Amino acid sequence: MSVIAEHVGLISNEEDIYRASHSLKAMAHPLRLKILCMLGAVNEVSVQEIVEHVGTSQSNISQHLSILRDKGILASRKDANKVYYRIAEPEIINLIGALRAAFCSAFDEA
Repeated sequence: MSVIAEHVGLISNEEDIYRASHSLKAMAHPLRLKILCMLGAVNEVSVQEIVEHVGTSQSNISQHLSILRDKGILASRKDANKVYYRIAEPEIINLIGALRAAFCSAFDEA
């Protein structure tokens, strides 16, 4: 299996497969993917701005942000009484771009 995977440029290292699988699982929820798409377009956003953009409750957003942060997909910083989030790894932005290219019909029209 790994010889075939390496030959066609797929993931063959067990650790990499595990990491990719856990990241994809965390990103698979529509609301979390929407949050990531928003964060991919900017450097950093407050929780309140995410709530306003996504259109759900702050407690719901906080739960999803926690999942993404715990998986290492997001990083956060606190400034006074606000928490700001950003995508922790540039590879995640590349992945979102690949998802856009594969699944978004509007991408072809842009």
